[in-house]
Amino acid sequence: MSWTKDSGDSGDRGPRGYHHGNLRETLIRAALDLIAQKGPAGFTFADAARWAGVSPAAPYRHFRDRDDLLANVALRGFEQFEAALALAWADGRPDPFTALHRLGKAYLAFAHAEPAYYSAMFEAGIPPDSSPELRAAGDRAFAVLRSAAEQLCAQIPAKERPPVLMLALHIWSLAHGVASLFGRGDAARRTLPMSAEELLEAGVLVYLRGLGVPAGETGRRA
Repeated sequence: MSWTKDSGDSGDRGPRGYHHGNLRETLIRAALDLIAQKGPAGFTFADAARWAGVSPAAPYRHFRDRDDLLANVALRGFEQFEAALALAWADGRPDPFTALHRLGKAYLAFAHAEPAYYSAMFEAGIPPDSSPELRAAGDRAFAVLRSAAEQLCAQIPAKERPPVLMLALHIWSLAHGVASLFGRGDAARRTLPMSAEELLEAGVLVYLRGLGVPAGETGRRA
């Protein structure tokens, strides 16, 4: 891909002009920039083409329509998201509670560092089943949370264990709620008298205590 600096750009036009490069990548970059400026519903397919400096017909060589472009942005976001979560979880080492704390921080860090990807993944209204690849990528990211839930459930006496899926969904809901309201890296972030990380940690601890798993009791519950 090669770029030349354009002077006098305005509106939805990108800061650089596209020349003989990878149009698919350029359009994904265009979508990310436009999401950051206007939100996932605030631009058209033609806007993305204008940003890239190509004709309105050119994007159809790579994407069916605007939703297909957004689905591909979401796919890439989920791939990066899953990698970040898996790295933080590290198979639950050295213990599930320490790893869960890292996992929560990684969840919030992604939402803060990549608000455009995060919006495409969760706020663009793209059905997960719009493509098998998108569904699989989202499932892989959730699988990291489910793995955490499995290890946490193992700390609870067998007769009192909640369903693993329920615990995973509850933790996901807590993390997603805190990230969406207080951990964003864009103008939609709400103010909070504490850090988003502290709020999430406290919420998860209260939840786990309600299930009878006080933090720090790893390995003591049979």
